[in-house]
Amino acid sequence: MTGMRLGMITLVVPDYDEAIAFFVRKLGFTLAADRPESDTKRWVEVEAGSGLRLLLAKAANEGQAAAIGKQAGGRVGFFLYTDDFEASYQAMKAKGVAFAEEPRHEAYGSVAVFEDLVGNRWDLIELAGTTQ
Repeated sequence: MTGMRLGMITLVVPDYDEAIAFFVRKLGFTLAADRPESDTKRWVEVEAGSGLRLLLAKAANEGQAAAIGKQAGGRVGFFLYTDDFEASYQAMKAKGVAFAEEPRHEAYGSVAVFEDLVGNRWDLIELAGTTQ
């Protein structure tokens, strides 16, 4: 199959506006869409320049609410690439992003684990010798 690409991933959140504030103000994502679908549902997309978007979906029932912050079962489930690790790391720390560890410099690049607003674990990563 040719011409296929991953376009969007859903991230279940408890509140649209809090999620937008985190991804746009703290991580620097762009708000790509925010439109009402009903009195209680909005279609909210954010993206960070790669074309892949996150659909920020407010939990609509108990099962969805139980998945908030556990979308990868406690593992790092999301990877935020940067071309300047140190600048990105310092900017995120200054904006209150919670890092779970100090930066590491591995053979594959520089990396630090952080948590999003609901506890999902992400890698901030600059790959060695490549451009993302």
